[in-house]
Amino acid sequence: MAIWGMSSVTNDDDVMDDTNPLSCFTLNRTQRLYGFGICFVVGFLISILSTLALATGLTATFAVFFTLGNIVSLLSTTFLIGPGKQIKTMFAPVRMVASIVFLAMMAATLVVAFTTGLYLLCLVLCIIQFLALFWYSASYVPYGRAAIKKVVGGCIDV
Repeated sequence: MAIWGMSSVTNDDDVMDDTNPLSCFTLNRTQRLYGFGICFVVGFLISILSTLALATGLTATFAVFFTLGNIVSLLSTTFLIGPGKQIKTMFAPVRMVASIVFLAMMAATLVVAFTTGLYLLCLVLCIIQFLALFWYSASYVPYGRAAIKKVVGGCIDV
């Protein structure tokens, strides 16, 4: 059955495939957009609140909660395309670099936090981790990356 005027033929490039009855637990488009936004914000808040641990000198606790927050934010994209398709498309050419950088920075952040406890290095890795997640997530939003480029370009030109 076609929903939102789409045909029953699926397109692998379609970000929000409404034709698949198992696509993200059969939520409608609006519910999935809300789910994406709420999950992304909750993950972001967990990451931000992790700075309380950093302020008390608990570098490892900070790294764990910051990374956990980013994982929750990453899971937000499953609301847009569904978990199966996300796994399949995670390493598509358009998001391969962001995926690899994000996963590598998660691992590096945790390794640095637990082995060396270097505050500044851990903080830099967390910033790179977040930016990679943000860029990755933007690839699922129609014209998301183009909008980010336009905003950043406008800020730099000022």
